[in-house]
Amino acid sequence: MLRYRGGSVKRSYTQIPVQSSGAFSPVVFEDQLTFAQYLEGAPANRLFYYKQAIKAPARLEGDVLLVHENINQVIDPRDAWVYNAGQRRVRRAPDVAYDGPGNASDGLRTADDLDMYNGAPDRYEWKLVGKQELYIPYNAFRLEDQNLKYKDIVLAGHMNPEYLRYELHRVWVVEATLKEGQRHIYAKRTFYVDEDTWQISVADLYDGRGEMWRVKEAHNNIHYQVSVPWYAAETSHDLISGRHLPIGLGNELKGYQYNWDYKVDEREYTPAALRRSGVR
Repeated sequence: MLRYRGGSVKRSYTQIPVQSSGAFSPVVFEDQLTFAQYLEGAPANRLFYYKQAIKAPARLEGDVLLVHENINQVIDPRDAWVYNAGQRRVRRAPDVAYDGPGNASDGLRTADDLDMYNGAPDRYEWKLVGKQELYIPYNAFRLEDQNLKYKDIVLAGHMNPEYLRYELHRVWVVEATLKEGQRHIYAKRTFYVDEDTWQISVADLYDGRGEMWRVKEAHNNIHYQVSVPWYAAETSHDLISGRHLPIGLGNELKGYQYNWDYKVDEREYTPAALRRSGVR
């Protein structure tokens, strides 16, 4: 969670809930992420500020999420707010954590699934299993080809393997087992963390019966112009329903997808700024 991801970045991307038949409808997001050391007056425990606005489709356009992410969320839980365009009001959003539903994901991810894992680790017992070699998604630059359409990449059940690439890498295996008395839809999670970038590259997610329920993959790439590791896309595969969820594709978006030197001040990350971010 503390790995390097640049200082202040703004990006546009799609999240695509895909039905078992292969039918899908992309949701377009605009994110901005600024680490606390780049803003004056940030609290000592603050890790970063995050804002996410939905740009399409029209029925969801204008909803905005704001998160103040802290380093130690046991002593100081994250603060989150949402602006609902339909109600035209800002409210606290305590469900943007743990297994709260992922925004506009059609139930295919939880709040703490984004970025492969995020948020407070206190509901799980953590175990470092060790190191191994594993074929993981890597150098996924073909997924960023602007000549491709989403229908070329997104198929029923999975993304098109013609545009995927895997490499044999050293990974650290970390197991998270739900503590007794705690609640989460994932009773166990196994993460495979790439030793070169410290990004989670693969995650196995288990239900309360101990059966593997979902598998996540992060299709790693490097933005060499700024020396920042990131994902061309992350995917969540529901092994029971046959649905899947690619997040991060931008092939059909106009203009450059990332602004790595996004100039911002702390006023953009206040609840009062949420309504100004909405379009209706």
